[in-house]
Amino acid sequence: MREILGRRRRLRLRRKEEPAQLDAALLCATAWRWPVLPGAGLTAAGGRGTRGRGCACPDLDCAVPGAHPFDPGLLAATTDERMVRWWWRNRPTAPIVLATGGTAPCAVSLPAVAGARALAELDRMEIRLGPVVATPTRWSLLVAPYTLEQLGELLYAKAWVPSSLRFHGEGGYLVLPPSEAAGGQVRWERGPLAGSAAPWLPDVEAVVDALVEASTSAPDGGSRLAY
Repeated sequence: MREILGRRRRLRLRRKEEPAQLDAALLCATAWRWPVLPGAGLTAAGGRGTRGRGCACPDLDCAVPGAHPFDPGLLAATTDERMVRWWWRNRPTAPIVLATGGTAPCAVSLPAVAGARALAELDRMEIRLGPVVATPTRWSLLVAPYTLEQLGELLYAKAWVPSSLRFHGEGGYLVLPPSEAAGGQVRWERGPLAGSAAPWLPDVEAVVDALVEASTSAPDGGSRLAY
């Protein structure tokens, strides 16, 4: 009995010692079945890029420092627990990158100011929303998987789609909390319900009109590819 209790105590202590990124990556991969992989990450202070912290990839002009796949590439994204543990135990602070599309969530991102405006409008319309990822510069609404054909038909009907609005579908990716990118900390503006199964996601058709409208009046700076 003492041996069993001791083993359980060691397991609890081990879980408490797990890095936040590893815990979050395991939740995505094993509980929600979202394929993830570690992002490029940032260099130490004094490295390449703006504000003394640049991307760990070789591109000196990286558009999304730290917040993209590099090694391994996007095709390596997996839900395998052993692989996820190996990645983040070797790189405990690596950003969590979700490979969007297929059976995984897709996303629509827009400048942070426009994102706050869009969420307020969607709430007023009583549209049920799923998780929302936020950085200091951009917000991303997670939506149910869609195909490029579905998205094309949806956008074709619009008179104009602002360049600051981006769609993360098949072959795309999104950085998830609690990652850090050059723009700052990645967090949940609307988090998944604690203890729930895979988070519920709205169809893109339910939210796109409000996102297009909010993005139309977004500041020009919102069109930058930055996180």
